[in-house]
Amino acid sequence: MTFRLFSDELHEGGVLPLAQVSDATGYQGGNRSPRLAWEDVPEGTGSLVLTMYDPDAPTGSGFWHWVVVDISPQATELPAGAGSGLIPLPAGARQTRTDLGIHGYAGAAPPPGAPHRYVFTLHAVAADTLPVPDDASGALVGFFTRMDAIGAASFTVTYGI
Repeated sequence: MTFRLFSDELHEGGVLPLAQVSDATGYQGGNRSPRLAWEDVPEGTGSLVLTMYDPDAPTGSGFWHWVVVDISPQATELPAGAGSGLIPLPAGARQTRTDLGIHGYAGAAPPPGAPHRYVFTLHAVAADTLPVPDDASGALVGFFTRMDAIGAASFTVTYGI
């Protein structure tokens, strides 16, 4: 069995639908987090961490669009809209700060030019809870996630104008 992250809205190598694009900075997307599901969580997983990261953002360090920590290993999905406050996250899960400074999903909003990659990754970690504050950056969450990693599953989509 292989740890796998998937979505009925997003597909490896596909284009991010307008529903997941920002509704700010000149964009008119839905800014709704996608439904994400997973299977075959590795044995020994204490919790899961989900990230959405744009490595192509013109910041010198990429851009964290969504960070969810402390997802129960018994959970099997994040419903559409869970990161946007439309539907609750699984019990115990929490959203830390994105690079926009918000706690929740921040849709794609790349500057005009080449399409950007958006990498959705579900990390399995040994700890039941990640030792990060609620306002932790994606980089800090990434540090603690990789220190305690058991496995990861991901896919990449693109978006650009």
